[in-house]
Amino acid sequence: MNKKTQQMTGKNTQNTEAQPQENPQSSWARWKEEKESSIRNMKLSWYLFRKSPTSMLGAVIVGIFLIMAMIGPMIVPFPEDATGTVHIERKLTAPNSTHLFGTDELGRDIYTRVVLGTRISLQIGLIIILVAMGIGVPLGVTAGYLGGPFGELIMRITDMFLSIPGRIFALAVVGAMGPGMTNCMIALSIVWWPGYVRLVQGRTLAVREESFIEAARSVGAKKWRIIFNHILPNCSSVIIVKASMDMGMAILAAAGLGFIGLGAQPPMPEWGVMISEGRNFLPEWWWYATFPGLAIFTTVLGFNLLGDGLRDILDPQSRG
Repeated sequence: MNKKTQQMTGKNTQNTEAQPQENPQSSWARWKEEKESSIRNMKLSWYLFRKSPTSMLGAVIVGIFLIMAMIGPMIVPFPEDATGTVHIERKLTAPNSTHLFGTDELGRDIYTRVVLGTRISLQIGLIIILVAMGIGVPLGVTAGYLGGPFGELIMRITDMFLSIPGRIFALAVVGAMGPGMTNCMIALSIVWWPGYVRLVQGRTLAVREESFIEAARSVGAKKWRIIFNHILPNCSSVIIVKASMDMGMAILAAAGLGFIGLGAQPPMPEWGVMISEGRNFLPEWWWYATFPGLAIFTTVLGFNLLGDGLRDILDPQSRG
């Protein structure tokens, strides 16, 4: 009995000695080195971004519109004009100190409606991009990393959607579902997701051949663990750049559907709807359609400039 006890004790001692004890100082040094590397990368990214005047301009424009969307109801002089309020006594008033952008045919303050429409337009663009990413990114990673018949099926379906002109496809979907802001977002999300599939699938095909992926496979890491821990982080840069540039285009596309009466519906202060209503009063009452159009132009410009700046930071090949 004592002999067995001694043997078991000896085995436990050997196992304990066999396990290497991690040095706390080495762990601290490794953590500190990783943090310093991250800080250096952040400083380099900020330097590259700050060096580009157009990127800074895009960030400022986007920041202004985001602030406007958040605090819009608190800074507008006539918040009730966002609805179907009628002020016939001041209809089609030219821009002045009281009505900075003038008024429309119902006497509603256009400045108020443009500012409050910022939240609607940004919300539409954000939902479209998030839904498109939610569909396209998982399918792209699956097709690129797993491949096989299932991946081939995903890419053929994607090619089928990409072969249809996006605007025409969106018009067909909204026409079948009926006009409205929700249907507009659904239609544009269906148009946008194939682009993310194609982008992420191509990036995944390049990343999966890297040595660190082979190392992860060699130690027995599961496929989904490799995807979440290695593939997706290395695809994030191209996804962020595409999403930032697509935001402006999604806002423009939604405004286009609103312009032809298939998107948001009056009296909602959506920019495309306002331009559609104001075109009937051109050129005499020019301010009606001009200021919502300038809002769309400036927003799209800001997101495009911001996307260019992010691409210069996140894509080393674009730095020249």
